[in-house]
Amino acid sequence: MIALPALRSVSMCFYAPVSVEDPHLVKVPVSSEIHIMEASRRARWLAEEMGFNRIAAYHIATAASELAANLFFHGRGGTLSAFMIQDPAVGLVLLAEDQGPGIADLALALTDGYSTTGSLGCGLPGVRRLMDQFDICSELGAGCQVQAVKWLIRQ
Repeated sequence: MIALPALRSVSMCFYAPVSVEDPHLVKVPVSSEIHIMEASRRARWLAEEMGFNRIAAYHIATAASELAANLFFHGRGGTLSAFMIQDPAVGLVLLAEDQGPGIADLALALTDGYSTTGSLGCGLPGVRRLMDQFDICSELGAGCQVQAVKWLIRQ
């Protein structure tokens, strides 16, 4: 078991897309449940376009779905972005941003089985396991940003 530091943010090393015209940039505003599946589909499409294998593409789609669901159910809506980076390796970044109430206790929110809504409590811990890198920043009353990166390993 990995213990998390009792900080408001796990990391502050957030990536940004190269430009808004980047063909490898997907942005899905999430304001209704239908947008959760749209975010998942579009993230999987980008993963496949970038050359991720089927399993990795489905990991990315599942992580996008979980992040988009959190935006809708906990963050009062927000935006799920997916984009390619080269740092120097190639990776796909999922960035979920909201202006919701924020997360009071990040370590607790990242604990398997913890839920504020009676769900299974697998969302953020699941995203953390599915992706190679996971960063979160939250401020009470100001919202939350979650970034997850999957690195492309060419066979």
